[in-house]
Amino acid sequence: MVSGIALVDKPRGISSHTVVAQARRALGTKKVGHAGTLDPAATGLLVLGVGPGTRLLTFVVGADKSYRATMRLGYGTTTDDAEGEALAPTGDIEAVSEESVRAAAAALVGEIDQVPSTYSAIKVDGKRAYDLARSGQDVALTSRRVTIHALDIDEVTRGEGVVDVTMRVECSSGTYIRAIARDIGSALGVGGHLTELRRDVVGPFLVEDAVSAEDLTESHLLDLASVAQQILPSIELGEVDTEHVRHGRAVDTASWPVDTPVAALSASTGELVAVVQASAGKSRILMGVAG
Repeated sequence: MVSGIALVDKPRGISSHTVVAQARRALGTKKVGHAGTLDPAATGLLVLGVGPGTRLLTFVVGADKSYRATMRLGYGTTTDDAEGEALAPTGDIEAVSEESVRAAAAALVGEIDQVPSTYSAIKVDGKRAYDLARSGQDVALTSRRVTIHALDIDEVTRGEGVVDVTMRVECSSGTYIRAIARDIGSALGVGGHLTELRRDVVGPFLVEDAVSAEDLTESHLLDLASVAQQILPSIELGEVDTEHVRHGRAVDTASWPVDTPVAALSASTGELVAVVQASAGKSRILMGVAG
């Protein structure tokens, strides 16, 4: 069975679902999933799980991420990015200085309550927000707590009636970069939206190590044990405990981290046996690997 984690560099203009379909064809297997979508207009790193690797994606989804982005100040759009309809300008773009842009960006660093973009995949009463918005319904999304670890402004370029800003964002999972552009534009009183977005880091994984989905081969797949050790604490199991865990039986977890997913590895082969969580001295299998 084909198994592992793939790092794919998504090009502009296709959906994450299309990338998954390309990977399925390239690897000759239907069992491929991803750990977090990118909009069609965005590029960069998609982490794919293949075979049993799809189950490991659960522990990748919540990883911190890093992006390079460009926002345009001067007007907002209905979708908070360049794909939407332009909204009428509301303020004096000539009054926006580089210092004021940097100050507005700095104000968003840390834990913040962010309202996601209306045209997002968040479900409202069982329906995607973007489907409701496209049908003309009013969509009111509640804010969510996210963390902006860093928001560095690289360059501020003034054009005719607009200011373009390139930036680097390091943030927690669930952060909307489109919403950052919108909120900076709002803080400056001139509106803003995202024009370019590239994701270059997901947890320990870098886009520099990624390939195109169409070029994927089994040789590009990262083995589950190495990935699990990068994203989770790990322990080694002796031969007897390895068999117990493989068959879903409890093992002694007195020395394990408590209430924390742990990558359980075979001491003899180095293979990932399961992801296990210890609680009250008992083990619970969160993810099993056939073997």
